[in-house]
Amino acid sequence: MSIADNQVVQFHYTLRSGDELIETSAGNDPVAYLHGHGNIIPGLEKAMAGKAAGEEFEVTVTPEEGYGQRKENHTQQMPIKHLRGAKRWQPGMVATVQTEQGLRQVTIVKAGLKHATVDINHPLAGKDLTFSVQVIDVRDATKEEIAHGHAHGVGGHHH
Repeated sequence: MSIADNQVVQFHYTLRSGDELIETSAGNDPVAYLHGHGNIIPGLEKAMAGKAAGEEFEVTVTPEEGYGQRKENHTQQMPIKHLRGAKRWQPGMVATVQTEQGLRQVTIVKAGLKHATVDINHPLAGKDLTFSVQVIDVRDATKEEIAHGHAHGVGGHHH
């Protein structure tokens, strides 16, 4: 079965930008997503289409098909209590914040006692991203997964 819309795909990946290792799923459960629902960045989802369980491939995704280009001076003041991920904040650290569009990563520019200035560009904006992917499993999504717009179970969404 090859990857197409409304299928749940489980995969392992290693993500690099240039020579820098950014993250890997190795040693953890595979990641799961519902294909065709915009749950992963567009460039990776396009590269997954038509692949099958057991396939391994590498794809480089441009910023336009990844996290977008960096916008200069794209900063915002934010109460420190809204930042998740650490107790003490230093410039350069990445925090998670809850927004109307869901969780988002921001980078600390300056941290005071009660407020922080954060760069609201995604930390990977403006970077070419190279994914090494191993497709583990492909299956038809359940009606519930399609209705919810995401994969459930191992590596997917838990309610």
